[in-house]
Amino acid sequence: MNELREQCPWDREQTFESLRHLTIEETYELSEAILDKDIDSIKKELGDLMLHLVFYAKIGTEKNSFDIGDVIQYINDKLVFRHPHIYGDVEANDAKTVKDNWEKLKLKEGRKSVLSGVPVALPPLVKAYRIQEKAKGVGFDWEKPEQVWDKVLEEMEELKTEVDSGNDQDKMEHELGDLLFALVNYARFIGVNPEDALERTNRKFISRFMHLEKKATESGRSLKDMTLAEMDVFWEEAKKMENIG
Repeated sequence: MNELREQCPWDREQTFESLRHLTIEETYELSEAILDKDIDSIKKELGDLMLHLVFYAKIGTEKNSFDIGDVIQYINDKLVFRHPHIYGDVEANDAKTVKDNWEKLKLKEGRKSVLSGVPVALPPLVKAYRIQEKAKGVGFDWEKPEQVWDKVLEEMEELKTEVDSGNDQDKMEHELGDLLFALVNYARFIGVNPEDALERTNRKFISRFMHLEKKATESGRSLKDMTLAEMDVFWEEAKKMENIG
């Protein structure tokens, strides 16, 4: 990295701000490799991400702000502080207790709110999940999955009422947001990560739709010229192929 910052025109021009969107991209590429269970790609993407960490530390050194040693020392100190059940006299015999203690310790670090640790820039679905997890960490949560499901049904009815009236777009958006938030909550209660679940469905849709496009091309037709019933034949064919696999 020292050589690149000295000798490469592109690397020399980079800043915290210019690297930011590239780091986000690399993180999503790592996420994709994990979802694909592609170990070789996970290794490669971790290398790309590690490069960014070294890059940021190098820029920090140039600014006389911090170096890679400071970064590592910080995370070491934080891990020791947040694991009093290992480095202190606190007892924690299960993962839930550890997570609950983790959120309480964050408040001791000076945060004014449990929710202040949720990044503003997170995608809304991920943000909803993290908000709910953090609220749970201090005991603000439902008791049973059945209660959350009742809330989902309640929000569905409220959304339907607004849609049926059809008069207020803002209210419909409000109720849809409440429904999505309730569904994220229910997903959390049944042990399903909603982000992973939605991405799985996205990929499934893409696979089926591409099969539909392929079959349409093979038959010498355009999707625009086909009826929904005709397209559904190929769609069902794609679903059967998934089951065979």
